[in-house]
Amino acid sequence: MHRRERSENLKNNIKYLIKSRGETQLSLCNSSGLTRTTIYNILEGKVVNVQQSTVRKISDFFGVSYEEIETIDFEEKEIIESSISPQGNMNPAAVPVLKESLLIQNLDKRIGELATIHPLTYYFGTSFNLIGVLLEHEISGLNEPGDLLIVQKGSSSSGREKLVYDKVTKRLAITREIGVATDRIRVVGDIIEERFNGL
Repeated sequence: MHRRERSENLKNNIKYLIKSRGETQLSLCNSSGLTRTTIYNILEGKVVNVQQSTVRKISDFFGVSYEEIETIDFEEKEIIESSISPQGNMNPAAVPVLKESLLIQNLDKRIGELATIHPLTYYFGTSFNLIGVLLEHEISGLNEPGDLLIVQKGSSSSGREKLVYDKVTKRLAITREIGVATDRIRVVGDIIEERFNGL
């Protein structure tokens, strides 16, 4: 495969993965240690020969194969996989479970890293970038300590309940509002599933 073709795949995959994983160029830069200029140049097609160390940092960030990110079309692959795999035959996703008190300090870590240092639960469904949040405090009459919330980290879709963190009260809350992120409020992500008393 020609370099130009590989760099085109890389560019398209970064765009698709940022969008589909609920990430931003900024979160990619912050977590991978790459500069915004590097990412911008790749996305604008200004670099044909992307350094392999850069490719590896990007693929690690998204938790995808280093080889595949330059050679296959992820959007096409994921559409095919989600349309032909029968629900009953899906592998469950391993979801790292973080205690509420450890959540914020670990929020910027990658799922793969979290999965190696925290207990795991499993989620059956088509989602990614999931974390489990084990509540240690009640959330406004909705959830009790011991409840487990499965959250799509960083995602904020309309219509879904969102788990947010109030930096002033240092407490979690649930909201349906879009665009709630402020200097005071940090969006953890969309709540995908609730399990009462950790069940």
